[in-house]
Amino acid sequence: MKIRPFSDDDPAAIYSIQLKCPQAAHWRMEDYFQLAHDPFGTVLVAKWMRRICPRVAGFAAFHRVMDEAELRNMAVDPLHQRRGIARALLAAGILELQANGVSRIFLEVRASNQQAIASYASVGFNSLHTRRDYYHDPAEDAVVMACNITPSPELTSRPRR
Repeated sequence: MKIRPFSDDDPAAIYSIQLKCPQAAHWRMEDYFQLAHDPFGTVLVAKWMRRICPRVAGFAAFHRVMDEAELRNMAVDPLHQRRGIARALLAAGILELQANGVSRIFLEVRASNQQAIASYASVGFNSLHTRRDYYHDPAEDAVVMACNITPSPELTSRPRR
């Protein structure tokens, strides 16, 4: 597996994964392109390296504002779940965000998605509160979580992009 930045060829593959994952936020293909080209956006892609043809297996989309960021969307193709891809995407995202001076990441997750909540907690996210009826189709509460990722001095001395 290889984690890399978004390329302009990725929206169709990302969109295809999103459609297979009902827990993911449902965006238009253009939304990924726009976020990836926003100076405060980061979209990472996980490629599952196969001999014949490597394929996009997952993605994570972040947006930062000053020293905070939000994990806006993340999904892994069901064929590749439970292989550490989401954890690798999150780790790579944290490194990228730290390099840009981010000290805290927020996210919302469906209250029923206990597997994701446990996974986020295992890497340092804590539940802050619940947003009632945040999600639609189906209607559901969101658990708001946050993680402190204090930037290291050597990372923050690099130029920001």
